[in-house]
Amino acid sequence: MTKFGELINLDIPVLIDFYFEWDKTGENPNEVLRDVVAALGDKAKVIKIDIEKNEILADALKVKANPTFIIYKGGQMEWRQSGDLDANTLIGLVKQHA
Repeated sequence: MTKFGELINLDIPVLIDFYFEWDKTGENPNEVLRDVVAALGDKAKVIKIDIEKNEILADALKVKANPTFIIYKGGQMEWRQSGDLDANTLIGLVKQHA
């Protein structure tokens, strides 16, 4: 498995969705992220991380809410927010950090 530092140390924005697999509330997160990926193409990277399967990482980043979105660029956290967001909002946020 790729180390987290390698995933976030890119010159393009990296949007990470920390989620719990069992939570089925709100919009379908897979559809939202699919729309984000389609809109941004190779201008950004989108990664989903299951909180339960990556507890040590989630604890280290103090991820407590589902979902929690974080944008990294060049290895640095640029933005973070918990709670459901629609695709257009996420696309706009990622573009701000391009």
